[in-house]
Parts: sequence; C-alpha cells; structure tokens
Amino acid sequence: MNSEDYLDYTNFCFKTFGDRVKLWVTMNEPNGLCINGYNNGIMAPGRCSSYVGNCTGGNSATEPYIAAHHMLLGHAAAVKLYREKYEPYQKGKIGLTIISPWFVPKFQTTASHKAAYRAIDFFLGWFAHPITYGDYPLTIKSTVGERLPKFTKDQSKLVTGSFDFLGLNYYTSFYAQLAPFSNYSVNQSYSADIQATLTSYKDKTPIGIPTALSWLFIFPEGIRDLLLYIRGKYNNPPIYITENGMPDANNNSFPLEEAIKDTLRIKYHHEHLSYLLKAIKKGVNIRGYYIWCFLDDFEWDNGFTIRFGLTFVDFKDNLNRYLKYSAHWFKMFLSKPISCI
Repeated sequence: MNSEDYLDYTNFCFKTFGDRVKLWVTMNEPNGLCINGYNNGIMAPGRCSSYVGNCTGGNSATEPYIAAHHMLLGHAAAVKLYREKYEPYQKGKIGLTIISPWFVPKFQTTASHKAAYRAIDFFLGWFAHPITYGDYPLTIKSTVGERLPKFTKDQSKLVTGSFDFLGLNYYTSFYAQLAPFSNYSVNQSYSADIQATLTSYKDKTPIGIPTALSWLFIFPEGIRDLLLYIRGKYNNPPIYITENGMPDANNNSFPLEEAIKDTLRIKYHHEHLSYLLKAIKKGVNIRGYYIWCFLDDFEWDNGFTIRFGLTFVDFKDNLNRYLKYSAHWFKMFLSKPISCI
C-alpha cells in the first residue's frame, strides 16, 4: 500500500465511521511491525538479512528504518487530513499506538544505564520522538548514520505534533546491558544498532513471574516507570493504555471448569492497575486502559497455542464462549471507585 492508497483508506474510514468513532489510532504497533517484519523476519512480510534470520530476502540494516520512515509520513498525512477535513465537525481525536517494554539497567553501572536508555530510544523513541519533535532521537541518528532516512523541512513540520494522544501497549520489561558489536561494520542490523543485550534474567533469576510466553514476565512496576519516562521526555501527552495483558498456555487437557480459573491474570491486571494509579498520582495524563484481550484469539506466530482473553473460547466446540474468573473480577473492579485498587 502506497501513501495515496493509505490516505484513500483513512479518508473512507473518517467519512464512513466518523459520526460514531471519536478516538482514532492511525497505526497499531508500527515499531513492532518494522522490527519483526523487516529486521527479524518472523512476521509478515518476513524480510531480514541472512545473518539475522531465515528469510528469502531483505536488509536488516536499512529496511526497518525505511519502513518506519514511510509509516511516520503516512500517519502524519492521515492526521493532517483528519484535522483539516473531519475534526472540525466530528470533534474526534487522533493518535498513534506504540508497543514498548521498559528497560531496567542490569547492573548499576554507567554502561548498563546507557544501554537501557538507548533501548528505550530504539523502541519507544523511534516513533514518539518524531511525532513530538519532528526528528529521530539523537541516539538513533548517531548510531545508524546514513542508513537512517532524513526528514525534509516540510516533512518534519508535518510529523511534529501529529497526535492528540499517545496509545501505549505494555506487557513486560527487560534487563539491559552494554553489548558492543565486534563486527559492526559488516553485519549491521536494527537489533545490533541498539548495542544492548536485552534479557529477562539476572543471575538466573527472572525479572518477574513467568507466563506461557518465553519473553513475557510479569513486571508491573515497569508500566509506571515507562509512563513517568514519557511524562518527562515527551511533554506529558494524553495516554491511553491500548493493550496490557498476559497469556495462559492453551492446555487442552484441562476441563473447562479449570481452564477458566485464571487467577494469575487477575494478579497481573490488579498489580498493573495499582502501578498505573501510582503514575496517575505523579501527574501522568492517563485517559484510558484496555485489557488485551476480550476474547482468546489467534496470536500472531503463536496462533492458538496461548490464550490472552478474559473470555474462554472453545475452539473445538463451535467457538462457544465462557467468562473466566478474570472477567468477573474486572466487572467488579469497574463497579468500584478507583481508590479501591
């Protein structure tokens, strides 16, 4: 899809649904698409360098940045269209959703602290910085150099401030430590550019409670720390937590009455909401919180092997649905004052 096609699509959406839809997200997890689709090659369109992954073609040193650049320009053009043509009478708001973990310095050293902040620039700042300030973070510019596309003056002006709110998908956090790349001039890639080793373990101890996904450990304080970082770095924008959740394994040997007892999910959301409240009390401009996911679904490359839903979907029996314990808990939570967290 080129930029004209994307604008035609967004124009159709604004025109057709704008009388009912008042919060628009132009793109969901564009940074995740660029990383997994053009650097690692584990998701569509499956592009990567041969020294990074098993792909039939691609360039992990350049394509992630090219894809991101065009997505930022497409996003900004859609925002301009909405603000000029539809917002005056539809009275809606428009933004962008970024997925990002938080990064904890693995050691109390200057190198580990720098690695953690470099990682946050390459995940969150890659998109948040341009839509706030009109250019990429200095860490990315200085590291990637000529491989990084440049904004023209008009493009920078278009991208700057191209959001009314920031959507944030948060699931987990990682330890970060310095990982200088010994053969950097040869095997360049987005992942090598970060120059950090990102891990869920420190001295064989996980950063949090493990889940059914090898990369997702429960670290609720990370959502507070990430939000406080955004408050200070990006002028405290209105934020919607557009995704937050954890998976269970899809264990077909469990009877239904056991499968719906997802007490760990209740713990996950209770603790994340508690840290969300701490961020709110420190002035973070939170406007909403959405759990991933309402239903068990087909989860990217994990398919039906994991379950994120508050509602159990029986994939073997006509997709019948059953509320899990977490759904009942969330219903009770929503009926209580926020001070009850």
